[in-house]
Amino acid sequence: MNNILNLFAQSIAVKQASVSLAPKIAQAAAQMVACLKQGGKILACGNGGSAGDAMHFAAELLNRFERERLPLPALALSADSLTLTAIGNDYGYQQVFAKQMQALGNGGDVLLAISTSGSSANVVEAVKVAQARSMVVVALTGKTGGDIAPLLQAADVELRVPSDSTARIQEVHLLLIHCLCDLIEQAFI
Repeated sequence: MNNILNLFAQSIAVKQASVSLAPKIAQAAAQMVACLKQGGKILACGNGGSAGDAMHFAAELLNRFERERLPLPALALSADSLTLTAIGNDYGYQQVFAKQMQALGNGGDVLLAISTSGSSANVVEAVKVAQARSMVVVALTGKTGGDIAPLLQAADVELRVPSDSTARIQEVHLLLIHCLCDLIEQAFI
């Protein structure tokens, strides 16, 4: 029982510390809204639980979050196992998102790059391709921001969860995704 209470307390503490991200959340949402209003799309990627978060985000935009509205263009690059395994087999796992970005990402689109460590090699490569294609990057990271943080440019936004615990970072990443979805949705109703 004490372990359960401790886990709740840790989660609450990291969420409270993450309230300081509110201005950056608003900035990231504004970038995404501008992209969508100009006819662009949002591409999302991550590994493991972060892949699930990328798919969750895309589903909320394509369908709806909490309000009725027209579908919004979003795509999770982690959702197609055939594409992932083909690229992984032929070019290596590090390229599974970068190759998709080369085919699907256009200037003015947004990449939602999700990595609790900020150092997932395939997410880092996707960030590099996004920047080469004049896309904005919104990075959901944790810990030190990893290899992604120093790559980010002036228009990019990093939402770095102030924690070293992967589980706590993932919990806040889901909250950040819901904040983004809410702000985006408000702009389209």
